[in-house]
Amino acid sequence: MTNAYEPIDPRRIRTYSIRQRQHKAALRQAARLPEPGASAAELIDSLPDVLGAAALRSVVAAMVQAVRANRPIVAALGAHVVKVGCGPVIVDLIRRGIVRAVACNGATAIHDVEIATLGETSEDVAPTIRDGTFGMVRETMDFFDEAVSWARQVQVGLGTAVGRLLLTQRVPHAEASILATAADVGIPATVHVALGTDTVHMSAGADGAAWGAASMHDFRLLCAVVGDLGAATAGGAGGVWLNIGSAVILPEVFLKAVSVARNLGADLDALVTANFDMIRHYRPHANVVTRPVAAGHGHEVVGQHEILLPLLRQAVLERLAAAG
Repeated sequence: MTNAYEPIDPRRIRTYSIRQRQHKAALRQAARLPEPGASAAELIDSLPDVLGAAALRSVVAAMVQAVRANRPIVAALGAHVVKVGCGPVIVDLIRRGIVRAVACNGATAIHDVEIATLGETSEDVAPTIRDGTFGMVRETMDFFDEAVSWARQVQVGLGTAVGRLLLTQRVPHAEASILATAADVGIPATVHVALGTDTVHMSAGADGAAWGAASMHDFRLLCAVVGDLGAATAGGAGGVWLNIGSAVILPEVFLKAVSVARNLGADLDALVTANFDMIRHYRPHANVVTRPVAAGHGHEVVGQHEILLPLLRQAVLERLAAAG
């Protein structure tokens, strides 16, 4: 068989000047070198103006603008935020009036309660799943059975019930609890559960109907919160939704809350969203960073929560102080 191909003649290739080319990286974007003793805001400003560093700066700016425009900032928290010791970061932002609502999944609430009551949380799953003791701690089950029952009696959501019960019981570490702090300050706190996903659902006293009612109350409350994330005035800054460490439940809940809010007439064009997590996941990227917001209003910052969240807090506080 005859080969129908011949090597190309490279003299026919067309070239053009590098000065005509569009470039994605430039020296002006490179890192600057702050001196020792620089502030967190100065450190963030010194980072290369690309990718994650640019996204982090955008989130800081959006949060500062939201606070100055009296727009809500909502922290939607996965359990890992509490497990890696970042509960006090969120508590402080609540106390300062920067975070004005919190949403979490069931696991986040469990770890928050155990930190508040015991000062410790998170078991080693590998050995306990093999001997049938995983998740079978009596005190945590009893607490949530009581919280859900109380939520049903007084017709409040699960987040409110958990926070108020922690305060009523005067647990030793209530000051470290996100949900207790939210209840104490009086901001919305919602817990969104998928039945069967959390250890406390294994309790003999778990009432599925009561769990569902309490979580449904919180979903409807969250829809009202999301509906308030638009700009207060035409062309003004909008609120900020921070999805931190939840890969599935909270991104799905947020997308539905956005749909409900817009269905009821909310203008969310100025809304800014951000996803903070250790790796990129499909749902947070689609449901938080891209689908619900205008182009350029969604940001993704990949990294360890125990590094990023303290840095984010410090940068926001310094920017607010500088702005007066």
